[in-house]
This record gives sequence, C-alpha cells and structure tokens, in this order.
Amino acid sequence: MSPAVSLVIDNQHVNLAELRRVWLGPVALELGLNAKRCIAESNEVVRELIHGGNAIYGVNTGFGQLAGVRIDDDELAHLQENLVRSHAVGVGDDLDDVVVRLAMLLKVVALAEGFSGVRLELVESLCALLDNGIYPRIPAKGSVGASGDLAPLAHMAEVLIGVGEARVDGVVVPAQTALEAAGLKPLKLAPKEGLALLNGTQVSTALALAAVFRLENVLAASLLAGAMSADAVKGSDTPFDRRIQSVRGHGGQIAVAGVLRELMRGSEIRESHRGCSHVQDPYSMRCQPQVIGSCLDVLRHVCGVLEVEANAVSDNPLVFTESKSVLSGGNFHAEPVAMAADYLALAVAEIGALSERRVALLIDSNLSGLPAFLVEQSGLNSGFMLPQVAAAALASENKLLAHPASVDSIPTSANQEDHVSMATFAARRLHDMIDNTATIVAIELLAAAQGIEFHRPARSSDTIEAAIARIRELSPRYVEDRSLSADVTRVAALVEDGVFLDCAASVLPSQAA
Repeated sequence: MSPAVSLVIDNQHVNLAELRRVWLGPVALELGLNAKRCIAESNEVVRELIHGGNAIYGVNTGFGQLAGVRIDDDELAHLQENLVRSHAVGVGDDLDDVVVRLAMLLKVVALAEGFSGVRLELVESLCALLDNGIYPRIPAKGSVGASGDLAPLAHMAEVLIGVGEARVDGVVVPAQTALEAAGLKPLKLAPKEGLALLNGTQVSTALALAAVFRLENVLAASLLAGAMSADAVKGSDTPFDRRIQSVRGHGGQIAVAGVLRELMRGSEIRESHRGCSHVQDPYSMRCQPQVIGSCLDVLRHVCGVLEVEANAVSDNPLVFTESKSVLSGGNFHAEPVAMAADYLALAVAEIGALSERRVALLIDSNLSGLPAFLVEQSGLNSGFMLPQVAAAALASENKLLAHPASVDSIPTSANQEDHVSMATFAARRLHDMIDNTATIVAIELLAAAQGIEFHRPARSSDTIEAAIARIRELSPRYVEDRSLSADVTRVAALVEDGVFLDCAASVLPSQAA
C-alpha cells in the first residue's frame, strides 16, 4: 500500500488537486480545531432542542411520508439505527475502493462544516475508517440521487455500527472483523446521526470526480495520439497556429492547439513536407483544437461544479447554531451533479469519436498515403482492419451511453420524493464510457505509431518518439497478421495509468489547481 496522503479538515476549501491525490491513494485525516468547534456547537443545538420537546424531522419523527409520526425519546437512537439498516439495500457490483474513499472524505468534509448536528465522535470514527484503510462494501446500484445517495451511504454507515461488510487490503470481511482488527469499536448512533450519514450527494460526487480524473488521463493521451496521427499522415500543423485560435477566443481551443504545437515541435517528418502542395487535412486532423478544445472547456466547467459540491453541505435538515434553528430544505437533491455528469458524457463520447475517425483515416491508403490498413502485403494481411472496427463499435456504444440521465425522473417514497436527479447513474455510466474511450485512444496510439514508422529514417518529435518507444515495449511493430487484442489492453492501461498525462498536464484542471 502506498503511503497515505495527510489531510487536515478544518472547514477550509478542499481543492481539485487534493481530491485527485485522495483518488490516487490512501488518506489519513485529521480534524482541525475550528472543525471540532463547529461540530460540537451544532450537536449542542440538537441536544437542546430535543430536551425542549421540539419536533425535528428525522430526529424525533419518522422519515419521508412518515414525518408526522413522533418518536419517543427513549427510541431516538434506535430510530437512527433502523434508518441505516433499512436503507442499506444497494444492488449490483461493488463500487471501487477509490470511489468509496472519495465518498468517505466528502462525507467528513460535509459533517465537519458543523451544520449536521452530529457528535464529534461520529466524524472521528469515519476518519478512523479511512486512516485504517477500511472501505465499506457499497453496491453500485440503487440510488436515484435524491434524497441524496441513500442506499449507498447507508452501506457506508453500516460499517460504523459494526454491520455490513468492508474491504480491507482488497479482501471483503464482516464489518465487525474489520473494526476489531483495527482496534475500533462499533458506534452507537445518537439522534440525527443516521440521517446525517445517509442524506447527501457524496457517492454521486465521488463517482463524477473519479470520472474527471480518469478523463484527464485519457484526454492527455488523445492529444498525443492526435499529434502522432497528424505526423503519420504527413498532416499540416498550420491549423494549430495560435493566430487561428485567438480570433475565435475559446480557452480550451487555444490551450489544445498549444499542446498540439508543442507535441509536434521538432518533427523531421513535418519538416519533410512543409513546402508540399497539400492544402487541407480532413476535419478529424485539422479540427482537433475546436473539438477537443470544446471537450476541455466542458471538463473545466464540470470540475468547477464538482469542486463546489465536494465542499458542500448536502444534509437535511440543517442546523444553524447562531439562531439555534433546524431548517428542512433540499440540498440533498443532486441535480447539479447529474447535469454536470451528463455534460461530461458528451466530452467523453466526442474524444472517442474523433479518435476513431483518425484511426479510420490512418488505415485508408487513399487518404493517409500509408500502406492499406497499415501493413505490408495488405490483402494477404488484414492489418489494422479489425482494430478500427472495434474502435467504431466502442464509439457507437458511447453515443447511446451519452443520453442524458438528468432528464429522467421517477417518483419514490409514496410520492413524497416526486422528482429525483438520477445523478448516481449519470456519474456511474461515465466510467463505462471512459473505458471505451481509453480503448479507442489506445488503438489510435498503436495505429499512429505504426504509421510513423513507415516514414523511417525520418523521425517525429522527441516527445512522440519517446511515446512510440514506450508503446513498443508492450507491442512490437505489426509485420504480419496477429491478434492485437492483448496489445490494445496493455496500451489502454498506459492511458488509464496516466503515463501520457504530462503531454497535456499544463491545461488540465486538477494539474493546474
């Protein structure tokens, strides 16, 4: 296990770079003095109001349509435990530990703001799970994104009270076993605490943040692949000229063109045909700044939304200590996350679609000037014919997955919750799409490397030649027909692991934070 990132939570703004570090590896949390004070003051208000006989939703009343049912004081702790147990009905495959870790961090950040009325002991117990690498086993399906991520967060909360299951060092064990091994004891929930744990957008937001960080890796690799493809077909770098971008003015377009210019700088292949009569390349080559630049602008916008949500209090009801008020609202509704995830889906699909079009261009000898299907003795050999088919299949699958989830709603809880966000699915489906796009980009990297090598002894830029060398460590040059399936998988892993991130790090949101 890699060393844990240390993070002090003291009601400060947690930025995108810090969130990415938590996505990458374990985290050790410490609550600051200000956070501890805010938590204690908020909890004191709840205790005073209960003692004064006030009815507080979800604290001494039932939930949802049962909000009118008053609960006796001696049953308040039982009420919170029942809430956790009854709501832990997630289904499907488990969420990855990286997503669970992010969700747990976001829950600590929200509770530490001091608007949830919980005890300090509860927040410290959640920190202790993270410190000990105890990740609740949370099924991925079963949330509609309002009122918060109820089912997945209930599975997270279960582990705190010693029920359910957790994953420790990749092994699923009973929650009680995980707690005992770490020297921790199950928590007895106090009034309001089960509700505070279950209400919130933390799982949807964690899924969306994880998608953002994965997409940064893929977008960077796609720019590298695009520059390689441009060199492979002896394309022009004139469309990347800064003057063209500046008169349109979009920040993403300007940034992407700058990255492409830098990636191709010093290429002998480019210099070899600078005076040729060829005027314009197909759109998939020359419109990269406009298309991928738009995707970068989407990514930047989405990052802004998610960074706000990562620092948000999305509990209900909320406790305001200055006025000693408990107010019911709708901060648990994850519509901002759902819409951001839907917007990001368009970018994921377009990055893959443009990459697939460049693969199609590379294998077409009439357009590329390269041997048909990027192989000698085509006809006897099929070369990259089927890799392009695979890329086309994945690009088309992404078109369907890009359909917005946020426009769908289905009533729940006997129509008390009559409009929901579907944010959890909106964010979760991004990961299937990113799987597809990473694979498409991997196919392009292989195809472009093959194409460039037909121009030997001329060489491309130093950055591109270094990338080709890395690819060739995993996939030898294609000389005669063989399966490229394993090669594609290995190169896709390079993409996913961020091996090519430095190619575009200067323009990516979490790298600039």
